[in-house]
Amino acid sequence: MIPQIRAALAATTKDKPWQPADFVEDDAARAVAQGIVDTIREPLLVLDRDLRLIAASRAFCTTFRLDIGDILGRPLYELGGGEWDIPQLRLLLGQIIPEQGAMENYEVEYDFRLLGRRTMLLNAREVFYKGESPANIFLSIEDVTSKRLLEHENAELIRQKDILLDEIYHRVANSLQIIASIISMKARKVTLAEARRALEDAHNRIMSIAAVQKYLHVSTVGGAVELIPYLVNLCEAISCSMIGDDQAILIEVLGNGGNADRRKAENLGLIVTELVINSLKHAFGNAAKGGRIVVTYDSVETEWTLSVSDNGKGKQQRAGNAEGGLGTGIIAALAGQLNALVVTASGPQGTFVSIAHHAARNA
Repeated sequence: MIPQIRAALAATTKDKPWQPADFVEDDAARAVAQGIVDTIREPLLVLDRDLRLIAASRAFCTTFRLDIGDILGRPLYELGGGEWDIPQLRLLLGQIIPEQGAMENYEVEYDFRLLGRRTMLLNAREVFYKGESPANIFLSIEDVTSKRLLEHENAELIRQKDILLDEIYHRVANSLQIIASIISMKARKVTLAEARRALEDAHNRIMSIAAVQKYLHVSTVGGAVELIPYLVNLCEAISCSMIGDDQAILIEVLGNGGNADRRKAENLGLIVTELVINSLKHAFGNAAKGGRIVVTYDSVETEWTLSVSDNGKGKQQRAGNAEGGLGTGIIAALAGQLNALVVTASGPQGTFVSIAHHAARNA
């Protein structure tokens, strides 16, 4: 027991040593104990071994609209005209407390006549004293009705948000497909080669964004994005749309993976899409046999590295070239949003592009 409480109780008994029984039997000690209990802002009950009420905090009486004079000395289950004869409370005090001596955060829901349905968080503990005096049970009751209601409302808002996001993603995907189809039809009708290539590039980029959105949406239904499966699906979509039956080009995804939020996953997906399409367009030329593109993502805590490499011998300096094309600008902008550094190496054996995020660099 807290020394100040022990001293106060001892003082009320004319300096004789305080005994646990005085908590129940001595009126002055009981008054002091009641005053101490009343200073606690949450509902608190002190029960004897027969579950009779020894003390109750003012917060308990105010919260549950009970008069302290009507409840002291009465069995807990008779309070409020029998309202406190709650099956879950009987289980707590009759079985759990005797077996375990304490119980924390035991949630109970109950309909009170005057208060309506309340959700209460119960904490109970047996307090033993020296000698053979019986233990008391301290029972605190936190009314978490408003808190639980707010949690339910937030969960419903999140559910509605997810439904709206589903609808938005479907609409965006459909719109991108329509735009890509229109550009594809225009490209087939254009006779000027440069204009046709420009339209085909626009078509490929729109399709890549559509693929990113599709797999990102599927991956984030449960929360964070699992990156390796996400990148595998993304590369499979690019492969199906851009690698012809007469081309023997393999796209492989490696790495230890990890999870990422929607924003990071979307940026990584767009970077991979841009680099993979770039390799397919320029690395292999007509000699695509044995072509291989490797996408690797590794992460350790907050540091991560994404790389895309190919074994093509086609146009060099495809990414990060000196002139700086549209693709280079897209990759640089996406990497900048991720606080990552882009490094490109290109030679006769192919091209290697790394996008790395280091904690020390971003500290």
